Amino acid sequence: MKIQLDMYQTIAVAVVVLMLGKFLKERVELLERFCIPAPVIGGVIFAIFTCLCYVTGIAEFSFDDILKEVFMVFFFTSVGFQANLKVLKSGGKSMIVFLGLVIGLIVLQNGTAVGLAKFLHLDPLVGMCTGSIPMTGGHGTAGAFGPVLEDFGISGATTVCTAAATFGLVAGSVMGGPLGERLVEKRNLLKTAIPEDDSLLLEEDKKHERHVKQYPAAFFQLVLAMGIGTVLSQVLSMTGMTFPIYIGAMIVAAVMRNLSEYTGKFPIYMGEINGIGGISLSMFLGLAMITLKLWQLAELAVPMLLLLTGQVLLMFLYTYFVVFSVMGKDYDAAVICSGTCGFGMGATPNAMANMQAVCEKYVPSVKAYLLIPIVGSLFADFINSLVITLFINFL
Repeated sequence: MKIQLDMYQTIAVAVVVLMLGKFLKERVELLERFCIPAPVIGGVIFAIFTCLCYVTGIAEFSFDDILKEVFMVFFFTSVGFQANLKVLKSGGKSMIVFLGLVIGLIVLQNGTAVGLAKFLHLDPLVGMCTGSIPMTGGHGTAGAFGPVLEDFGISGATTVCTAAATFGLVAGSVMGGPLGERLVEKRNLLKTAIPEDDSLLLEEDKKHERHVKQYPAAFFQLVLAMGIGTVLSQVLSMTGMTFPIYIGAMIVAAVMRNLSEYTGKFPIYMGEINGIGGISLSMFLGLAMITLKLWQLAELAVPMLLLLTGQVLLMFLYTYFVVFSVMGKDYDAAVICSGTCGFGMGATPNAMANMQAVCEKYVPSVKAYLLIPIVGSLFADFINSLVITLFINFL
């Protein structure tokens, strides 16, 4: 029996999945601890249900997910608005250095994924499904680039990317706190902890305050960036390279944000844009998760496990030896390492949870709380999308 759901029914199912995920997350401590997004929790349960229906021959579900792309572009446009070069500059040398480390991590994640895939005699693009797309990118980027890889002939790429992103969330959360703690204890770093000025954190927080009356203006700014962005995307596609549909909107949003910051001629309603972006991400993930075909994972189970083990090993070695050394070998560097594990294998909330676990045991680290959210939320997704695009086009 084939069950066909139209656009309205599909989006309603996605909302039910979101609500189920939120309900379970509030009641199951483990889900809250690992910062697993509500759409992923509910979506995995629904995907298992549809998989059982498909395997047993009871029913096969078909969805009209046309709005998935709309919500995806809304979310990534909101990410583009985060790219404030003034904040990057205000963060000084440490911010630039850490951004360079994140770029290095993104390149290494993809290089490791492609190298291991070739070693296992797999298509390099299958390896990309476990690289920075699900690791640094998380579920949002996994859902965005999965269809792009499927267009290149990688069957079930979205399902593989999403499964890898879920693995990354858990692995990054499990590894981050203990790694930071080990660095602090083994090297006796608590004596290097110093109080720092947190005025920049407070200033950036003020820009993200939300006011109900400003939501329409924020929505219009997002739509404007998306509209102009489609033109830029068309121009970029003339190069013969493949770009995700949102890349133009993301770049236009970044330009609008920085024009606002440097000219002061018009405001950008960041708090409201973040709010709309958050809702869009939830809806996009909900729609992406309910359309997963878990049975496509079966033949890739063993190679995928090896590829993901490689990513965990890379993250441990990179943070423990490279990030810690470059960021100063002090207490702040140890907390930054725990946070890097969080967003480098999952998402910024995981990074914040990792750092909170370390800081609650010892003392706060203003430097870590400044660098990780700004680079992880404002710049990592933006740069990651560009690096992934380059890798896909040159493989």
